[in-house]
Amino acid sequence: MAPPPLAGLRIVELAGIGPGPFCGMMLADHGAEVIRIDRGVQPGFSDPAKDPLLRSRRSVSLDLKTPQGIAAVRRIAASADGLIEGFRPGVMERLGLGPDVLLADNPRLVYGRMTGWGQDGPMAQQPGHDINYIALSGTLHALGQAGGKPMPPINMVGDFGGGGMLLAFGMLAALLHAQRTGKGQVVDAAMTDGSALLMSMIWGFRAMGRWSDARGTNLLDGGAPFYDTYATGDGRWIAVGAIEPAFYAALRRVLGLDGPLWDRQFDASAWPAMRAALTACFLTRPRDAWVAAFDGTEACVTPVLDYDEAAAHPHNVDRATLAGTAGVLQPAPAPRYSASTTVPPAMATTRTDATLLAELGFSAGDIAALGH
Repeated sequence: MAPPPLAGLRIVELAGIGPGPFCGMMLADHGAEVIRIDRGVQPGFSDPAKDPLLRSRRSVSLDLKTPQGIAAVRRIAASADGLIEGFRPGVMERLGLGPDVLLADNPRLVYGRMTGWGQDGPMAQQPGHDINYIALSGTLHALGQAGGKPMPPINMVGDFGGGGMLLAFGMLAALLHAQRTGKGQVVDAAMTDGSALLMSMIWGFRAMGRWSDARGTNLLDGGAPFYDTYATGDGRWIAVGAIEPAFYAALRRVLGLDGPLWDRQFDASAWPAMRAALTACFLTRPRDAWVAAFDGTEACVTPVLDYDEAAAHPHNVDRATLAGTAGVLQPAPAPRYSASTTVPPAMATTRTDATLLAELGFSAGDIAALGH
């Protein structure tokens, strides 16, 4: 197998939480050398020894309140292909590390910026979290049960799907451009923009008259009884995704769903009666009995697994989708390649500031001046 596809790239990551580290993790998983600049011990939720978001890269502690620390970041960035940061707009400029400065030092640099609202706009300077960004983009409105309140999908949509992953895509697009043209640029990744982008299909359905503004009443939001979850007789859950005619027919065969009601699959007026019948039916057996009954039927019915069950499921075991690394159960790098490897997950290494700085070309005197 060839080396990882991003081998040879150097990325500087200004330490943060959430989407920025997720972007750094993705780039490191696929072979980039990601150097994380920590600003000392930061309060927060992360334990580097147990946090997959910090895996597969080394870090160096630099005091960004000192001229020496700022100069060191500039020196490291001058040798890098890209940089990612997640401060509020204007913070990096006030530190003397804005894109004008760093691109003057290194015209090929791709300067990735991760924020909630974006680098401009009337809300750019306001604080917020995932729930706020996806609320403003209209995404949160779509999530929740019929008649209920909007429910945040943990922080998958803003922080990670519409944030860190969007920034990783933007970094790679700009890095390709820099390789072709020799010109770096700024990547402005905003979670409000990204969460809106993830809803592209739903906006399309809405324009076609195929999606209601009332959440929990549509094909893919739990409104359709053949695309929903159901409690089973042992208090667990089963997921049903029998949309296409062949899959729906298989669902009917296994459950014995005969009669004209079940011929009205896409008639929303029939959905309440269908859901009531399916709810009662799935309560008659334990979850794993239903799994066995649907095995091989192509009805698109699967168990809803908890974390430990997901790690132990034969499919996930066969693909090593979830694996233990240094005693930490975590997802493996994805996607996978036919001709390249990815980087096996390794938890954040013990900081060796002096060693890393020496590798980056800093002299013993330089390192001492930085307090290492």
